[in-house]
Amino acid sequence: MRNLFAFSMMLLIVLSFTGCSLEDTENFRFVAFPIESVELPESFELNETYEIKVKYLRGSDCAFFEGFDIVNEETTVRNVAAIGSMLSDSDDCKEVLEEVETSFNFIVLYQDTYLFKFYTGEDAEGEPLYLEIEVPVNAY
Repeated sequence: MRNLFAFSMMLLIVLSFTGCSLEDTENFRFVAFPIESVELPESFELNETYEIKVKYLRGSDCAFFEGFDIVNEETTVRNVAAIGSMLSDSDDCKEVLEEVETSFNFIVLYQDTYLFKFYTGEDAEGEPLYLEIEVPVNAY
């Protein structure tokens, strides 16, 4: 009798989980927004934190800012892209050319000059384009 009860409970649990169906398809995709302009100081101080202001172009009312993808290409080279999510199952998205300002904090950890490469879009061949800005670090 005890085994029958345990078997019944296991069967009930298994059936309750099979009744839940999660969609395998995502209703969004990630996109990189073209960066239009950046506010950086003329120089950095070592071990200081700086707010870096970025203006990017939001191209659709179905696109939403998610954050920044900052990749360390080398010790003091940073590739920066503004990342958003775009609804992929919506047919009523409208094109908007809205310039949006946001920011991120950056901590200066090295004494060498920093090179920032901000993603600005793609050329005719689909190759990425960057706005490159060098910021020296003041020595003590």
